[in-house]
Formats: sequence, C-alpha cells, structure tokens
Amino acid sequence: MESEIDAYIMHLATERGLSDHYQLLTRRNLEAAAAWLHTTHSLSTPDKVLSSHLTEYLGVRKRGGLSAASLRLVLISWRGFYRFLLARGRIIADPTVDILSPRAVPHLPETMAVAAVEQLLSSLTGTQPLDHRDRAMLELLYASGLRAAELVGARLDSLNLEEGFIRVTGKGNKTRVVPVGAAARTALGDYLVHGRPRLVTPKTGGHVFIGVHGRGLTTQRAWQIVKDRAAAAGLSISLYPHLLRHSFATHLLGGGADLRVIQELLGHADIATTQIYTHVDQQRLHSVHKKFHPRG
Repeated sequence: MESEIDAYIMHLATERGLSDHYQLLTRRNLEAAAAWLHTTHSLSTPDKVLSSHLTEYLGVRKRGGLSAASLRLVLISWRGFYRFLLARGRIIADPTVDILSPRAVPHLPETMAVAAVEQLLSSLTGTQPLDHRDRAMLELLYASGLRAAELVGARLDSLNLEEGFIRVTGKGNKTRVVPVGAAARTALGDYLVHGRPRLVTPKTGGHVFIGVHGRGLTTQRAWQIVKDRAAAAGLSISLYPHLLRHSFATHLLGGGADLRVIQELLGHADIATTQIYTHVDQQRLHSVHKKFHPRG
C-alpha cells in the first residue's frame, strides 16, 4: 500500500501540479486509512479493499467526531487514489464507486459590511513606503478577490495598470487574468512610484510587494499586515486576507454580478464552490426583510 500511495502523491505533484498542502492532506488521509485497514482487517494491498471496508472506516471516523466535510475529503482522497490505480491497470475494480459522499452542512463564509471595508481602506493615509505598500495590498485584495498566495506571488511583469488587470497563478498552477479597479490602480501606482523604489535592494526580484529588506513577502506576513492594519483602523473583527476575498465576491453578487463571472474572477474550477455566496446573499436579504418589513 505504501508504495502505491507514494506513486499517487508523485502523480499529484508532477502531473497534476497540485499544491504541497493538498499533497500532504491527501497523504495523511490515505496513510491513516491504510493503517486502520492493516490493523483491523490485515489488508496491505489496495486490490483487496472492498467498499464495505472503506464504509466501515468512514463510520469509525464519524463516531470519533470527524465532521462531514472532513469525511468527504477522506473519501475524495481515496477516490482519486483508486482512479489513479485503475487508469494504470494496477487494480480491476474501484471500491469507492458505490460509496455515497457524507452530506456536509454548508459552511457560509464570513463577509465584511461595505462600511467596514470603507473604514479599513480610508484609514490607510500614511506616506511612508510601507504605508503605500499596505494600502496597495489591501485595495488589491478587495478589488480583485485575490488569495493571499496570489497576492504575494504577483510579479511586476504580470501587472498592467494602464489596461487595469493583473495576471495571477492560483491553485493547481492555473493562471487567470483579473481586473483591477480604479481605486486599487491608484494605490498601486502610488506604491510603485513612492513606496517600492525606497524598499528595493540589490537582491530584490520581480515581486510586486516586497518587505523592508527588499524581498518578496510570505503569506504569513501578508496575514499579519492585514491583521495589523485592521486593528489600527479600529475594526473589532478578526480580519484576514480571505475575508476580503469573500467580501469581494459577496458584494459583487449583491450588486448584480453574474455568478459565472464571479466564478471566473475567483478562479473556481467548479461553479458549486462559487454558489456558496448565493446562500450568503440570501441570508442578507432575509436579515433586511426581517428588520424592515412590518411582518418580518
């Protein structure tokens, strides 16, 4: 089982181009189940595993407190594993075919009110290089709905302020072009003229956003910058980059944007992922109705 799992993870890395995080999660899911199958049923090769074995394992994990969403991820890992083995002729039957996915309760993403976003962005009035940088970062996160990794990975040759777009590389090394709004273009222009040149060192590369030592930022540093700026703006919420991404999508939908357009802007492979924002918007409508309708 171990060698087959190793081969599958190598496939995810080299042929699918999936992230290290996804590879690690998949490996953990497969190895944990493989250990249980060996201990409980003395199974050490994937061709001997039956649907009943995997169903029993999912039941054990459920009783152990694993959420439906996590159980779905475990099953997804095993489905991908067996499809890989089947495609290469290493097994003759896929035991995951008849297993129903655990139904997960939709987890609605947090979003910010428009007023809170305005409070955050309007608070960034400093004139030091890092002030210009942080304002450009926050404006871009909200204007274009970027992930933190996409933000820190953005490069100068991917940014076109004249045309108003940025090219970013997202999950699965997929590249997409995202519009950059007027306010973000202004903030980026100010940063590139008044901020970034004062941070550049001989070792500086092509990253748009750099730190005090002239090097590209980490995602952890981007998180800390967003958190610090939220605190300085007097916001009581726990702000993180993805919250601005959620707000970007929700505010677009509330303004009448088509769901397919939002899917493309966010870089979602499946429209079902984007549809979660319709539930958020429905909640907002219910809240407004309840507050203002005489019989709400």
